[in-house]
Amino acid sequence: MPVLLRPATVLATALLAWLPLAALAVQDCELNGQHVNPANGNTTAGKSGLMRCKDRDSGELAREQQLQNGVFMGVVRHYDKGKLVKEHSVNARGNMEGLAREFAPTTGRLLRESRYEDGHETGLSRSFHPNGQLRRVTFYAEPGERAYAEFTDRGQLSALRCGDKPMLAPVVDDAQLCGFGGSSSQVQLYDAKGILRSRLGYLAGKRVRSEELYDNGKPSQQDEITGNQRVERRWSSEGVKRREIAYLVTERGSVKQREQEFSEKGTLVREQRWGTSGEPISDESYYLNGQPRSKAVYGEGNDARTVEITEFDDAGQRAALGKFLVVSRFRQIPIGTHQRFGDAGKLRAESSYDDKGRVTRERSWDAEGKLERDDEVFEDGSRKAFKK
Repeated sequence: MPVLLRPATVLATALLAWLPLAALAVQDCELNGQHVNPANGNTTAGKSGLMRCKDRDSGELAREQQLQNGVFMGVVRHYDKGKLVKEHSVNARGNMEGLAREFAPTTGRLLRESRYEDGHETGLSRSFHPNGQLRRVTFYAEPGERAYAEFTDRGQLSALRCGDKPMLAPVVDDAQLCGFGGSSSQVQLYDAKGILRSRLGYLAGKRVRSEELYDNGKPSQQDEITGNQRVERRWSSEGVKRREIAYLVTERGSVKQREQEFSEKGTLVREQRWGTSGEPISDESYYLNGQPRSKAVYGEGNDARTVEITEFDDAGQRAALGKFLVVSRFRQIPIGTHQRFGDAGKLRAESSYDDKGRVTRERSWDAEGKLERDDEVFEDGSRKAFKK
């Protein structure tokens, strides 16, 4: 058996919903031809019927509410200047129950329609633009909002959320929109001005492709899933691709595999790659003329990882080569032998480092390949000629 609240408690709950409409205006209420004061439970105790309240200043009907044996239970209606704007029902707990509707005060058009079970919105809910066009249809079920579709006042689709099965029929054919027919769907979304803003693709309720558009109709970004691969792309407003990122889709989420950056003219300026566990594999950059600028190749394994970095001049000739110990994401220390090269790839300088990143020996050669200097370097920075 449901627990019944005291009439005064139910009344207080109901009054909270009336405050925005009532705007604290003074109202005179009557029930079965007798004056009652809804703020005084003694005047409504044990009574049944439809309480009607009018604005004291204008005399216009402001609200109606049903009582059953002194308990506010049943239909509730709100009026604005005598015109119905809201109606719903409440149960013995004072919670909304059953059909609830809202209307435009000037035209009387239906603005919203939904259903409640003990205060929780359930099933299909619809809202409308002032011109009567469908604004939004939503399906509610525990734990809440499950699927929806939104439309502009022109009737064009503007937003979509798919559930794990079709839920919006018969108002909207989300079986087709959400790709529940065995093949992916093609959905177009528009803004309030009627401009195409997005192209989406769904398969069995899951979004597998999305494309956002600039005002000029050219793509600004794209996100696409094929099998276990996901690719993101970004373009400039001129239609030039500026970035592309590829991910491996796993049960735990997405792992970045490749990232490419492009110049304003669309030429590749950087490409990074990662392994299946997210560990870096390589990092390459390029000059705007297309020649390689640098190339970093990471060693295998997660412990004491190293990276070998090669630098190039804008003609594609090797300019420098060295290996580093990867201490952290933002810190690397040089180890082993590092070399710099001059014209035609000739060796011009060489530095040797210990396992703590300290330089121990430096050598240099002239353009003809003749040794110019060979120094042993000490921890304090001093040096002397290296002795064999």
